[in-house]
Amino acid sequence: MSTIERRRHPRYGCSNELEIEWGSEVLRASVRDISNSGMFISTTDPLWMRAEFSARIPLPQPLVLDCVVRRIEPGRGMGVEFKDLTPDMRKALDEYLWELAAG
Repeated sequence: MSTIERRRHPRYGCSNELEIEWGSEVLRASVRDISNSGMFISTTDPLWMRAEFSARIPLPQPLVLDCVVRRIEPGRGMGVEFKDLTPDMRKALDEYLWELAAG
């Protein structure tokens, strides 16, 4: 039995570390995959549905993205959607995705 793919953007696998800035807390996790519209964050302690936070991927030019939780996989992590990306954020994300796609 096949499943229907509902994603609008291709996802790219990666294993970057990630900092979740949530209020005054900084949580550590990792990125499992990322697309133009969101990513899956691997963590044993996901936030709850619709929780909003900033994610910081420590690259040579750090990538900081505002996110909202859209899906939770207990014990595995959470799927998040990017929100309110500025043109500079969008450009940095596009460059990062291009690097991942190039291999």
